[in-house]
Amino acid sequence: MKRPEAITFKQLRALSAVAQQGSITRAAEAIHLTPPAVHTQLRQLSSHLQAEILRRGDAGRMELTEEGHLVLEAAGRIEAELDICLKSVAALRDGHAGLVRLGVISTGKYFAPALVAHLKREFPGIKVELNVGNRGQTIAALDNRQIQLAIMGRPPRSPANSAEVIGPHPHVFIAHPDHRLAGLRNIESGDILKETIIEREIGSGTRILLTRFMDRIGEGSSFDTMSMSSNETIKQAVIAGLGIALISQHTVVEELHSGRLVTLDIPGLPIERAWYLLHRTDTELSAAAKKVKAHIAGMKGSFLPQL
Repeated sequence: MKRPEAITFKQLRALSAVAQQGSITRAAEAIHLTPPAVHTQLRQLSSHLQAEILRRGDAGRMELTEEGHLVLEAAGRIEAELDICLKSVAALRDGHAGLVRLGVISTGKYFAPALVAHLKREFPGIKVELNVGNRGQTIAALDNRQIQLAIMGRPPRSPANSAEVIGPHPHVFIAHPDHRLAGLRNIESGDILKETIIEREIGSGTRILLTRFMDRIGEGSSFDTMSMSSNETIKQAVIAGLGIALISQHTVVEELHSGRLVTLDIPGLPIERAWYLLHRTDTELSAAAKKVKAHIAGMKGSFLPQL
């Protein structure tokens, strides 16, 4: 037998038409070819298979041989698989299916899983893969094209990106309810500088924001710090009375509601930032990513935790 690729769709289509119509003439009419063209396709197919695939039966009707039946069954499976393939390609092209990698800074882990679950319900054919990391890690993932979309605070300068605001992102100072500053009004900068400030690790956007705030109120004064690598650890440290912390309000909604933490009344707070949805400008988004991006933007921050 010759190579499988020598068998063509035209040959299989001709065989299927003859099997259905019972004659080469009627088969030719059905598939809009001339009888000689159909005869040529069948002859080539038989030659490639090195087997007879048709015989003339009773009343002169063309019938499939046993080998012909095997080929026709295979042709049916091929046609079915091709139909599935075409539908899948159309789904990818139109944004009804595909893989979208969404990067979210670690502060966003308090709303990102619920957002992804919502997207799954809205677009069951699209798989949204969630990548959570600090600001530096998320920018690196965007730079290395490991993610297509990112949700973060201040957009980076590099890689070049297109960003749009999708909701507010307030930051507050938190303390234990029994802390000496809890309940006070208009807390002075000097009182803040006397406290141990629990901060995020290097590379965190929250740490960058804290550094700028403390530089502004302290004018270069020193203060005690304690570095921790996650918002959860920081919250537990503050609850334990180890210090106070500047943190995204969206990460402490539950603790503020339950009374396990309180916000401090400090002039200039909360620091009003914004959540951005962004993607690289030098890489065109897939149809699925465009659909997910448009949907998230259209939600206008409704998925963000509310105090």
